[in-house]
Amino acid sequence: MKWLNFAFMSVNLQTPIDYLKGVGPNRAELLRKELGIHTYQDLINLFPNRYLDRTTYYKINQLQQNSAEVQVIGQIIKFEEVAQKRGKRLVATFQDDTGTMELVWFRGHKWIRENLKRNTPYVVFGKTNWFNGKFSMPHPDMELLKDHEKSLQSAMQPIYPSTEKLTNKGISNRVLIKIIQQLFTETKGQFTETLSPELLENLHLVSKSQALFNVHFPQNQELLTKAQYRLKFEELFYIQLQLILKNLIHKSKIKGLPFHHVGDYFNTFFNTHLPFELTQAQKRVLKEIRTDLGSQAQMNRLLQGDVGSGKTIVAFMSMLMALDNGFQACLMAPTEILSVQHYNGLIEWCNKLNISIKILTGSSNTSERKEIHENLENGQLQILIGTHALLEDTVKFKNLGLAIIDEQHRFGVAQRSKLWHKGPNQNPEKALAQNAVPPHILIMTATPIPRTLAMSVYGDLDISLIDELPPGRQAIKTVHRYDKNRLKVFRFIRDEIEKGRQIYVVYPLIQESEKMDYKDLMDGYASIERDFPKPKYQISIVHGKMKAADKDYEMQRFVKGETQIMVATTVIEVGVNVPNASVMVIESAERFGLSQLHQLRGRVGRGAEQSYCILMTSHKLSNDSKTRLETMVRTNDGFEIAEVDLKLRGPGDIMGTQQSGVLNLKIADLIKDNDILKSARYYAKQILNNDPSLSSPSNKAILNTYRQMAKYRNIWNYIS
Repeated sequence: MKWLNFAFMSVNLQTPIDYLKGVGPNRAELLRKELGIHTYQDLINLFPNRYLDRTTYYKINQLQQNSAEVQVIGQIIKFEEVAQKRGKRLVATFQDDTGTMELVWFRGHKWIRENLKRNTPYVVFGKTNWFNGKFSMPHPDMELLKDHEKSLQSAMQPIYPSTEKLTNKGISNRVLIKIIQQLFTETKGQFTETLSPELLENLHLVSKSQALFNVHFPQNQELLTKAQYRLKFEELFYIQLQLILKNLIHKSKIKGLPFHHVGDYFNTFFNTHLPFELTQAQKRVLKEIRTDLGSQAQMNRLLQGDVGSGKTIVAFMSMLMALDNGFQACLMAPTEILSVQHYNGLIEWCNKLNISIKILTGSSNTSERKEIHENLENGQLQILIGTHALLEDTVKFKNLGLAIIDEQHRFGVAQRSKLWHKGPNQNPEKALAQNAVPPHILIMTATPIPRTLAMSVYGDLDISLIDELPPGRQAIKTVHRYDKNRLKVFRFIRDEIEKGRQIYVVYPLIQESEKMDYKDLMDGYASIERDFPKPKYQISIVHGKMKAADKDYEMQRFVKGETQIMVATTVIEVGVNVPNASVMVIESAERFGLSQLHQLRGRVGRGAEQSYCILMTSHKLSNDSKTRLETMVRTNDGFEIAEVDLKLRGPGDIMGTQQSGVLNLKIADLIKDNDILKSARYYAKQILNNDPSLSSPSNKAILNTYRQMAKYRNIWNYIS
């Protein structure tokens, strides 16, 4: 790396890209529009997607687990065809004097077997995969060694992200390489170190300058691996540092309402009215919440628990702690159906404890609203359940101490903020009045969040986990059945109805789509009516286009047991709690995502009887659909399902753009780099525990980088 021997010459990396030699205004405009490259800094952080290495030949025992493409000299010693779920793959055992690897083809088997020679030296080139303790190379480029030796060979080169427009306008990969080389020339390859000497030493990390040079112009495979690791660690480290610092600052600066004791409401309920023994997980979470509420800081906690794990009773007992200390509590849910379910679930307990509770939704009439508003402000109303209606300016609490938000990912930041500002002594004219104290916040979700995402997106919250089901709950049996098995499925449904059970049948569409060959709701309803005729069978139908009153009427018929079958779209994904419903049939199950399938399955299994989930599909299934269905059949563990979902869909699709946008990852991958993420969070925590203000001389580089990040609001947009 010749530049590193030169004296340092400071170049401002916030310099507009127009000023880099070889770019100019026209190319600069294209780079801005197509790749988001505005400055020297953006260009240096345009990391290659992959690499072509046609100069180095690797022995099989030298291959490493990174994203480079490699070439190996060896011989094919045997072919075999391996059966897989769809068709076959051709596998060749490729051998050199250090070991063996596999060459894999998913198509073109006949031509390959006829044209490739065994026991003859070849050069194979391609990207390797590491699986089950062995390297494989799918669809490699292959050339006889004797022909390869006669051809010209180019250097190992980076392949950068590009667009069709860039290529058409003459900004090829070769041009990108050239301008990045020019940037290294202008900077002399010198970049300010952003990590502390201790981190570099403890983790054996290469310097920032070495990492940037070797990620753009790798000298060899080993240095590329070290460069990628260093830059991935740095990216994840600063995300974690931001989140943990935000949490620490929150706890030190935002005072919490004083919940000094656990009193009569909590103790009476616990000792006299608790409907079942709490699980160890529920007890642990209640203890964590109690510790938060008793501290001087505002609670900001995320409560994760799978469908049916018992989050509601934990939420209610947390509310009782607020009431015991003279405060009000509220619970906000994303839909009216879910709000009503929460209200119906809590009112019985509240009546036993002589607690005043009301529900406020878009359907609440004027007289109900007026009474609720008055009793909230004078403090007579102790608990309020509701939807977005709770956020209206006319809803004013006397002393709101605890706000619980259910399925919070369905609410925007501004909406949650409104609830935040409804605590005691709030001044509506200001974001926070001088003497105002926000209520404690408990966020609940039944959508399991993979650990990697939880650490990265909700890393500024304290996280509690209910990871066991209440006693007496049986695991739901899930099966996958094809359309041809429908008569057997209907026979099974009849048998369950004979036992007194109720059935859900869920469809993905309301009306027939010309482009998609899936059974729609109305067609399905007609089919079920034929097979389950009146008066012996009664059927409810519910979908999103119905009026709220009609929907509620049909729901209530099913809840009361007046109908045995509920035909519905995914409106019943959340919000229906019918312990007597024991079968969930999901039509065209391949149309649903994993988390949605899991949520739908959670509508059954709420009573003591064995429950079932039947996934109905056609025979035409994509590989991803097969993976989703196999996962559902294999496990009821929502967190395992969430991990599979993350691998299939990626973080953006799971979290939605609001949450996933905060990551904006350039080089790290939350799925593949899970171990690096854990290491980054561990070291970020350790550093902040020892030096919360980052004021020690050894953390100077970290503090400077953090300040620049805060200034430019982007993990990679700091001045190096």
